[in-house]
Amino acid sequence: MAEYDYDLFVIGAGSGGVRAARLAANMGLKVGVAEEDRPGGTCVLRGCVPKKFMVYASEVPSNIDYARGFGWDVQLGDFNWHQFKTHNQAEVTRLSGIYGSNLARAGAELIPCHAGFKDEHTLILTQGGATREVTAKTILIATGGWPFLPQHCPGVLEHALTSNDMFELPELPKKMVIVGGGYIAVEFAGIMNGLGVEVTLMYRGEKILRGFDSDVRDHLTAEMKLRGITILTGVDPIKLHTEGDDTILHLNNGETFTTGKVMYASGRKPKTEGLNLDVLDIKVDVHGAIPVDAFSRTAVPHIFAIGDVTNRVNLTPVAIREAVAFVETALKDNPVAYDHGNIPTAVFSQPEIGTVGLSEDDAKAKGIVYDVYQTRFRPMKTAFVGGESRTFMKLIVEAESDIVIGCHIVGNDSGEMIQLAGIAVKARLTKAQWDATCAVHPTAAEELVTIKDKRL
Repeated sequence: MAEYDYDLFVIGAGSGGVRAARLAANMGLKVGVAEEDRPGGTCVLRGCVPKKFMVYASEVPSNIDYARGFGWDVQLGDFNWHQFKTHNQAEVTRLSGIYGSNLARAGAELIPCHAGFKDEHTLILTQGGATREVTAKTILIATGGWPFLPQHCPGVLEHALTSNDMFELPELPKKMVIVGGGYIAVEFAGIMNGLGVEVTLMYRGEKILRGFDSDVRDHLTAEMKLRGITILTGVDPIKLHTEGDDTILHLNNGETFTTGKVMYASGRKPKTEGLNLDVLDIKVDVHGAIPVDAFSRTAVPHIFAIGDVTNRVNLTPVAIREAVAFVETALKDNPVAYDHGNIPTAVFSQPEIGTVGLSEDDAKAKGIVYDVYQTRFRPMKTAFVGGESRTFMKLIVEAESDIVIGCHIVGNDSGEMIQLAGIAVKARLTKAQWDATCAVHPTAAEELVTIKDKRL
């Protein structure tokens, strides 16, 4: 009789948990996966995937404007939110089903339940009103994160939406306030604006997108305003109430603001509630995250945690890479620590942001002597139709070594460009090597290898 019911038990069937479970099951191990929602996690169910479909839908009016500029006699029809919403959720359901099928095909057991700890090797599985206990030799926590609403602001819990709610809106509002200045806030601001909603973005800080390069923040702010989005900084709601179909925001500057719907993008927190971590020697940090070492190991040697629940780099591809490293470390006796440096990422704002490596502020804070190469230009497609939107590109180069330590792009297809630029930054190629690469003409991306003049 086996000492444990499972060789590996995974809590959470998001991208990281599913990858780890599949790899472990393919090794011939007995693997269980607990998931209280559908498989797929935030990315598939209420994040990257359905949000990107919304981005595509919201870009259609702009594409129609381009079509007219290129001589097409086309008119923008009405947007059917209900049709789009149905198709979006159908695609989410299809992808979630694939996650479940992939687990089954690998031989892992997907259990629709909530899992919490009883002790270091025992989990209590709750499904409906029934509970049962299972044991596992190794346990992986991959429960992800969850959006939160600020409890200190009266009326928020009753009257505000989170990003989770945006995919199931009964109707599109005529007006909307989005509170927050991070990537979720700016992405949904662009989406709703593109779908014809009058959008106001409110952020308590001085500039949106804290942590991004300052020039990127300034450039995106200008581009969002060019598209008709109102951005108010230095303001924060202190109370919300409704009057009929209107939501009234009372602001910290003494003013009030009337809108339709209000969405809070004030942050996400690790989803650790209900795990019963207090029965273990695992104490969450001030943000609610599970502390782990470089190998994703918690304070209990056979219990690991990956993905957003650890609050390291909260990106789906990172969770997947951490899952692969976990399998090597915990199940193959081959310790692997995933390198969280120089991770390329995109913000699907409108226009997009692509970024990898250090911002200028990062380089300055590290005491690095650096040079900056940057350019702003109208892409030929935009110039042809008389548009005013600009693309921005910036390279940060370590002066002594000539290595490109940061690359930042704001403009159409930035996400596509940064994936390949990320290879060069990760490989620590020099500016001379970038310059020696032949340009692909005519493209916007060619500017990355043709910028010659240092910013003075």
